[in-house]
Amino acid sequence: MLKRMFVAPDPGRVRLRFASRAVLGIGLAVAVCGLAGHSLMAAIIGGLAALLALFTVTDATVRGQAVTTALLPVVGFPVLALAAGLHDVPVARDIAFLAVMGIGVYARRWGPRGHSLGVFAFMTFFITQFLHAEWQQLPELYAAVLLSLLASSTVRFGLWCYERRLPTAAPPVPPAGKGLARATTRQAVQATLGGAFALLLGQMVSGERWYWAVGATWWVFVNTTSRGETLVRGFRRLLGTLLGIAAGFVLVVPLNGAAVPSAVLVAISVFGIFFTAAVSYTWMMLSVTVLASSLYGLIGVLTGDLLVLRLAETGVGALGAVLAVLLVLPITTHATTHGWIERALRCVHACTAEAAARLAGSADADPAHRVTELEALLGRVRLSVAPLVHPLCPLRARKQRALEVLALLDACAHEVRGLASVAGDPEASHDARLAAACWRVEAAVEALTAPGAAAGVAGAHGDLPQAAVAEPALAHLHSLERTLAALAAPLQGTRRTPLIGA
Repeated sequence: MLKRMFVAPDPGRVRLRFASRAVLGIGLAVAVCGLAGHSLMAAIIGGLAALLALFTVTDATVRGQAVTTALLPVVGFPVLALAAGLHDVPVARDIAFLAVMGIGVYARRWGPRGHSLGVFAFMTFFITQFLHAEWQQLPELYAAVLLSLLASSTVRFGLWCYERRLPTAAPPVPPAGKGLARATTRQAVQATLGGAFALLLGQMVSGERWYWAVGATWWVFVNTTSRGETLVRGFRRLLGTLLGIAAGFVLVVPLNGAAVPSAVLVAISVFGIFFTAAVSYTWMMLSVTVLASSLYGLIGVLTGDLLVLRLAETGVGALGAVLAVLLVLPITTHATTHGWIERALRCVHACTAEAAARLAGSADADPAHRVTELEALLGRVRLSVAPLVHPLCPLRARKQRALEVLALLDACAHEVRGLASVAGDPEASHDARLAAACWRVEAAVEALTAPGAAAGVAGAHGDLPQAAVAEPALAHLHSLERTLAALAAPLQGTRRTPLIGA
């Protein structure tokens, strides 16, 4: 895990900038709340609102991100009022919480904006329980949220909007249409029922901190699709929480709520959440747990027993998620993996086509944009294949093929990045052989994504030219052809245990 966090590639230092900007934006939000004279509770709610805005808003364009950020209070304020108003009506409060949870998951069908608004709505309800906010505090809390979003947006869209200089690529979402609708409906039902189980059992464990269990169920479902992904995420959440609690005993409890060192630890935790999110869910959960412990320390309620209780409630929430995905309308890992790998392969072809068009003199062709899209798709492939490559996976043959597929897809991405770099050179010239090579790449992708065509891929590319080619672009294309040919065997495998295409 340490190697994954510190050695993982960070092209353009995007993760570093993402995390650093978060610390700056959230720090400014809390400082503005303090200068405005808000209470500690209001400052914490404002800081968490800024964190959610910076973390969950992932629209493809800066303009889209700004619109989604502006819409956050539209969904957050009614939920905050609902949660505060039902604080002393447990049954109605619980039903409302589960309804917000189900609607929040269902909103994923509307893409990144629906996902962001759904997360913000759920977390607003959760934070209200976390801090025991009451109805009479709403005006101050509304003002703190607005100030915090304004402060964090000033940093994100004004002082440090590094996205304006990056290629635009939308976060990958499952294919649109009835398939996505069915998947989000299934997940909404799963999350609601899993949340109901976690809520009931969580209240048996603790009548005061039960919402931790519901929150654990929610976050296990976020950004997962199949039952395998959810199982792995539940395991990693529990492991990260356990490690975070151990860190809390060592780092947070001795501080006894001291303001300055606790604030420093909060800043480090925020950086850790943003920096590790893309590469290690376990490390991200460790940072989240240390952050939560530090906040409890600041409001003066942190004890060792509270940390142990958090672990127990997290276990209850993870169990609720696991039971839901196993027993309620399960979505198989195999089906999800097939879809993401197929989309990644088609993106490989799109990258080569854009690069060839650029080399042919087209000013509109943008291979860099496609490379960014491919990187995002490969991230989704790794997530969907995670259950197969997990150390506890008993399916040795499929695990080995999954590892081989990941390595070969990474090799494809390497060649595509090289090809895009060559195409971006204004002195690069077009070679007539590029069109033929790109056509062969397209044929290879079509064969790989067509059921039962593995043998055709291997045969079609058995006599590919070697890499000793004078033109760099052709060298990358020929290497890409050979890599696609090598993908045929692990993708299709044997009839008894195919990785995809069954």
